[in-house]
Parts: sequence; C-alpha cells; structure tokens
Amino acid sequence: MAKLWQKQYKLDELIERFTVGEDYALDRQLLVADCAASVAHARMLAEAGLIGGEEAAALERELGAIAGEAAEGRFTVSRADEDGHTAIENRLTERLGEPGKKIHTGRSRNDQVITAIRLYLKAYLATLGDTTGACAELLFDRAERHADLPMVGRTHMQPAMPSTVGLWMAAYGEELVDLLQLLQNVYALVDQSPLGAAASYGVPLPLNRSRVAELLGFARVQNNVLYVNNSRGRIESLVLDLLDQLGLTLNKLATDLILFSLPEFGYFSLPEELCSGSSIMPQKRNPDGLELVRAKAGMLSGWAAQVKNVVRSLPSGYNRDFQETKQPLLAGCATALDSVRVIALTVERLTVHPERLRDAFTPEVFATDLALEFVRAGDSFREAYRKVGENPHAAGERDPAEVIAARSAEGSPGNLALAAPRERLTALRSWADRERQALAARTKDLFGRELPLYNRPE
Repeated sequence: MAKLWQKQYKLDELIERFTVGEDYALDRQLLVADCAASVAHARMLAEAGLIGGEEAAALERELGAIAGEAAEGRFTVSRADEDGHTAIENRLTERLGEPGKKIHTGRSRNDQVITAIRLYLKAYLATLGDTTGACAELLFDRAERHADLPMVGRTHMQPAMPSTVGLWMAAYGEELVDLLQLLQNVYALVDQSPLGAAASYGVPLPLNRSRVAELLGFARVQNNVLYVNNSRGRIESLVLDLLDQLGLTLNKLATDLILFSLPEFGYFSLPEELCSGSSIMPQKRNPDGLELVRAKAGMLSGWAAQVKNVVRSLPSGYNRDFQETKQPLLAGCATALDSVRVIALTVERLTVHPERLRDAFTPEVFATDLALEFVRAGDSFREAYRKVGENPHAAGERDPAEVIAARSAEGSPGNLALAAPRERLTALRSWADRERQALAARTKDLFGRELPLYNRPE
C-alpha cells in the first residue's frame, strides 16, 4: 500500500518503525470521525466545483461503508498503512479509482487529524458530561436521603465537629457540578473547525471552510490557519487538565469510601460484587476498583503534563512531535470516563450503617458547640476556647441531630440547600444532551445513519 507522501525512495526501516510508532493502532479510535470529516470535505469540494457531483456521491457512499466497518471493529489499519488517513484513502482508491485520489484535495493530514480529534472530543465530552452529571445527580439524591443522618466531620482525619452523611455526599455532588461547568468551557474551545488550514498556511483553492464547519456541526471556524496547527496539543492539554481535575475529585471520594468502609470505621459497606479477593487470605474483600481510581487519577495528571511537555518548546507550524500527544489524550479519555462509572456504581450500591455513624460521636465532637454556648453567655471566644480546651469532654453526651439542626445557614449540615446546585446541574446536563443529539443528527446527515464518533476502546 502506498503512503500518502510516497516518493522515489524507501524509508529506512528503523526510522519508519520509530516515526510510525503506535499511531496506526491509535487511529482506529478516530476512524469514524475521520470519515465524517472526509464526507463533509467531499461535499464542499463538489460545491466548489473542485470535484464532480457523482465523484462526491461515490466518495460519500464508500466513506459511509468504511465508517460502518470501523464502528464494528472490522476496518483494519496496519503498520504498513502508517496511519488511519492512509488506510482510508487507499481503500477509496482501491474501490473507486480516480475519485479516491481526489479526496485529499485542499487538505493536509495535519488539519485532517485535528478535525478528527476535535469531532472525537466533542462526542467524548458530551458523553463524559452526561455520565458525570448522572453521578452528581446520584450523589445529590443520596445526600437528600441521608440529609439528617449524623456523621462526625473530620479535619486532619481527627474527629472535629458534628456533620451529616448528606453534607459529605452533597459536597462531592457540588464539586462535580463545578467540573461540568469547566467541561462546558473546554468544549467551547474544542468546538471550532480546523479543516481547510492544510499544513498551516492554507491552499490556493476556493475552499469554503464555513460550509465544512456547518456540515460537521462545529460552532465556528478556527480562523487563523497557522493557529490551527499551533493549537494542536494545546487544546488536547486543556481536555486533559479537565480530566486531571476530575481525577482529583474522584481520588478524594475514593479515599473517603475506602477509609469509612474499614472495619474500624464501619460507616459504610462496599458491595461485595465490586470487591475482589486475596489469593492467600480467604476472608479478604479488597476495594480494588476504588484503589485503582486513586492510582489512575495520578496517571491523568501525568498524561496532562506529558502533552504540555511535548508542545512546550516547539516552533510554530506543524511538527511531528504533535503525534506524541495522541496516545496520552486517548488514554486519558478512556480512563476518566471509566473512573466516573466506577465511582457512580459504588455510590449507587453503597450500604450505610446509621448505628456505627452515631456511635462515633464522643463528647469532644461537641467541644466547639460548648465553646459557642459560653460565648452566648457573655464570654469572649478566646476565653471560651480556653475553658473548653482544658476539658474537651465537658460537653458531655448530646443528641447529634439537635446539634446539627442548629447549623441552619445555607449549605450547612442542617440545611443542605440543594435547590441551587440541582438547578445548575439540570442546566448543564440539558446542555450536554443537546450537544449529543446535535452530533447524532450531523452524523446521520453525513452517513445516512447514526454512527458513534466516540467509542470506548475495548
């Protein structure tokens, strides 16, 4: 099979292996998006009079067939192909002859791959938004169910003040809502069409870049053709930074779940079907899924740093270094989505033990409440603090529910005030759903049927 750049010499085998790397295998995840971009490009070329209408129709049919095979995992990209673009164009040429040789008119693999990645990311981010939104909804639902269930609040991992299971769960729900807001902002930067930039400097052909953007459902054209290639890796790093932030949230929640389900705490029980066993200790049920969520959060941070390190010192225009941003991006996308799903599944099936939660309340947990009672009686806070500090058990046994009810300011244990964050969550989930539907409609228009621009790799 011919390479798209083939000349009158053969590339050294070491250099070929080194430069191709795993790109050909990674491109299998981008094939449907690549075909979608090519259909839009073919339509635009025909409308501009650069190829014939029948040629464009033939290209559309064959690209739709390739996309269908790719969605089912039946379209092969081999190392000899070098990348997915070459495999697609070779198939088009093999099946259609001259029209297949015309599909690349006016574009480079540079703007071609950026377009495929952007389409992939749009579909991925909409999916991630829906999944993360569902996880936040679940946390809010469970927070309301356990809104009044006392739970010792901790600082430095030590008993601190009265709190509730509801406050603990809602805290993570609100954090995910903020991350959905960040996701929406990152999506807006992804949602610009690069096609027509070619190798950084455009081409002397009457390309209609706005028409391609419209066909593909992009919000706008990424205007400056040099900036298009300069932004490769930068946009990917912003996506990975988002995923890194998501990983930090999931990491903390996973750690809490592991700690509070320890026998020494016993606040919660993890579902046995989500825990693996030991090869030597028959009694063990290990929270391996949650532990790996923690570990993979670190990997997300590493991939975000890796992409930025690739592009950090590059000159403007296309550089082959950009190829090395693809693997960490795709790995990060798959890992983050799976991590959200693991957390959601764990929270959904979590068993809460009210008696163990209440038993954890000792007199010292009410020390701050006692100090504030002295303040209300006329002491300065510092004097009250000193009194209680000398005898933190003086608060005695109290009913945690009564103490918690006194914390009635918005967002406090006695008043979760979930209406506002739920309203934000509803709006963000509706936005993600609209984007998913719009992408599905565009894909159906291009292929005559819905095909997934993002598919979780097996």
